[in-house]
Amino acid sequence: MTILTPDLRALIESGPLTHLSTVNPDGSPQSTLIWIGLDGDDIVSAHMMLRQKVRNVQREPRVVLTFTAPATPGAMLAPYAFLHAKATVEEGGARDLLTRLGKVYVAPDYEFPLPPGEGYLLRYAVERVGGVGPWAPPM
Repeated sequence: MTILTPDLRALIESGPLTHLSTVNPDGSPQSTLIWIGLDGDDIVSAHMMLRQKVRNVQREPRVVLTFTAPATPGAMLAPYAFLHAKATVEEGGARDLLTRLGKVYVAPDYEFPLPPGEGYLLRYAVERVGGVGPWAPPM
């Protein structure tokens, strides 16, 4: 059974800009804004170069993904989710995933400009979900 509820899956598929938090070699936090999508029960993101976030995951796979849902008029706080996950790095496939995600994040006819190389996929196995919204565990 997946930890990703239908409400949470729908939110992820809607294309929320997501903060990926990793741990730098010196123990300090590193955060970057990414696009995410679903691949079965995993969340995935694509990265064209071996930047700090990818190197951090290679060394320390524990990460947190955070994103907000559209605000509800009159609500004091927009619904949000935070996901604790273990991430793995896969070589290749970044261009295809960025084109697929661009159709959600940018425009339906989006095609990712094709730089050289196949980049990296980060695959997130979600272990714990929290936040405010129908996906959050009861208090």
